[in-house]
Amino acid sequence: MCTRVMRSVPGEPIVVGRNMDYHCDTGTNLWVLPRGVDRTDGVGGSLAWTAKYGSLIASGYDLMSVDGLNEAGLAGHILWLTESDYGTYDAARPALSMAVWLQYFLDTCATVAEAVAWIEATDVQVVPLADPGTGRVPAVHLALDDATGDSAIVEYLDGKARVWHDRGYAVMTNSPPYGEQLELVKRFAGLGGADVLPGTTLAADRFARATYYGERLPPAASPVDAVAGMFSVIRNAAQPFRIPEDGKPEVSQTIWQTVTDLTNLRYVFASTTRPNVIWVDLGSADLAEGASARRLDLVSGGDFVGNVTTEFVDSAPMQFLTLAS
Repeated sequence: MCTRVMRSVPGEPIVVGRNMDYHCDTGTNLWVLPRGVDRTDGVGGSLAWTAKYGSLIASGYDLMSVDGLNEAGLAGHILWLTESDYGTYDAARPALSMAVWLQYFLDTCATVAEAVAWIEATDVQVVPLADPGTGRVPAVHLALDDATGDSAIVEYLDGKARVWHDRGYAVMTNSPPYGEQLELVKRFAGLGGADVLPGTTLAADRFARATYYGERLPPAASPVDAVAGMFSVIRNAAQPFRIPEDGKPEVSQTIWQTVTDLTNLRYVFASTTRPNVIWVDLGSADLAEGASARRLDLVSGGDFVGNVTTEFVDSAPMQFLTLAS
């Protein structure tokens, strides 16, 4: 599931919030990944690169990037989209495994425009991989945003990338595909229509509420105010804990939330099962070529609170899930 909301107002920090909604624990830790690391596409193809930018990511099972920010101010967010269709893997096309899809852009791009241009020039394919936690193959789409206030939504439909690129594309949830979501939201009062703002956890309803409240935040007097305001919006779109329903044995709930300050390179993380909010100031992290990868172990239940930039521990490089594995 999941919800992503971006706010870009002149004179204020550009912030983006996201809820991670899932039906089970994703084994999420935070990683600081330095520049200068060599990576491959994860599918045994010809695509290889060296990380131009260092990044901070939230991992899934320490095997894939699902959310993150790089030192140039580009951020990305993986969300669920049932309608995703990546097509049959074609070895003749450039391709990225789903596990490293987001990481490629954090490693190589400074802006949304740069990432979109690369997608359109290469016709890159995404190759889905089984979720290590459930054994099932996820269906996802990608939001990208940057410190200039730009935004793009990348979906794979009928085997091809469909890119929605505009600064106005501030909200993203799940089904239906993005073009249909933009039409659905117009039904509601304050957004073009007359229907009462909906209150369920359905993706289209969360899209409407996030759009409505995201557009109505008061001015932020400080970066802390900007982060707090965004948390208020994504909490309104969160999914509460609940027992499975008939026909929905794997109902999702919000398991963690992030707010990223793209202007000041601050990444704020909150687990819904722990009381403490933590943050990382990426500008103070060691991202130099040759530096060690560093990990903040959230899975083991460390009692972290506040600024955790110096709490990361040296680690072997993160090993992304591959088609072969």
